[in-house]
Amino acid sequence: MPGRTGPAPCLRPRSCSWGLVRILEFENPQVTSNNKGTGCEFELWDCGGDRKFESCWPALMKDSQGVVIIFNADIPSHLKEIEMWHSCFVQQQLLQDNQCLLIAHHKPGSGVDKSSLSLAAPLNKLKLVHSNLEEEPEEIRVEFIKYLKSIVSSVSESRDREEMSIIT
Repeated sequence: MPGRTGPAPCLRPRSCSWGLVRILEFENPQVTSNNKGTGCEFELWDCGGDRKFESCWPALMKDSQGVVIIFNADIPSHLKEIEMWHSCFVQQQLLQDNQCLLIAHHKPGSGVDKSSLSLAAPLNKLKLVHSNLEEEPEEIRVEFIKYLKSIVSSVSESRDREEMSIIT
């Protein structure tokens, strides 16, 4: 997702006790939080699916408003792993289903039938997007922007409820 100032967003690594966690910061003008038309700023924290970053997980989870879990749909063991990621990053943080996006990545030429991917409960209730960046790059971009818009809407509604509870 390009930022407003250029095609490449800033990538800033942060250190943890076991290595680096990548943090991608960007502004998307297509996603707004108000009627002024200004884009929202986002931070994506990437732990690369590696448990060696487990000491960093509390920092990744703190104040998070959404979780994107990307997995290789061509590797059966990844289906079990995403259950653990969902448990740690979504269920334990009491995030709603609409705050999580699953992206099943397919390598070009894998020949995997997208409809044959079956997810265990509660993963089967989550939004699932299939990606193949070489064959359908626009589809994943559109779905990701929809997801960002839903997160911004959820955060705005929550903030509005909080403000109303203070007033009343």
